[in-house]
Amino acid sequence: MGLLELFLLAVGLSMDAFAVAVCKGLSMKKLSLKNMCIVGLWFGGFQAAMPAIGYIVGTAFDDFVNSVSHWIAFVLLALIGVNMIREALSGEDERVDDSLAFRPMLLMAIATSIDALAVGVSFAMLRNVNVAAAVSFIGAVTFLLSAVGVKVGNIFGTKYKSKAEVSGGLILILLGVKTVLEHYGIL
Repeated sequence: MGLLELFLLAVGLSMDAFAVAVCKGLSMKKLSLKNMCIVGLWFGGFQAAMPAIGYIVGTAFDDFVNSVSHWIAFVLLALIGVNMIREALSGEDERVDDSLAFRPMLLMAIATSIDALAVGVSFAMLRNVNVAAAVSFIGAVTFLLSAVGVKVGNIFGTKYKSKAEVSGGLILILLGVKTVLEHYGIL
């Protein structure tokens, strides 16, 4: 997996966190760099931890699924992407307040990083992934985009939230298609 692919994957995975961070920023009456960093650390930390956990789980089943790994990666990425697009187009508003307390932040961090767990499983099926670098990169990109999302939400509101989720979903679907095409030597 090249740097560009890894960057696109990281951006795609971070779109849920970015969207929730935008909502967080919208609800904050007083914005501070500290609050931006707290949100970034929660989301970036979980977005980094989940693919690592998924990779560990995925390697345990490597022998069983090695022959169909490209299809597993495609299905996982496509399902995640389609779900992100569906949620973005559903029109349902996520209810978010300005609290940075442990429990609400933990729940939001887990909810926005479940898709990264599935991506970690797909890492175990792919041979050309430096997992440590990928996990670090995903966490760093999510940290930055989440911190920026708080600022954007505080300034602009939820105007671009659904567009970000749709874009992230499309990126993940395209990465899944690319995995299958590479397996068959088309790319």
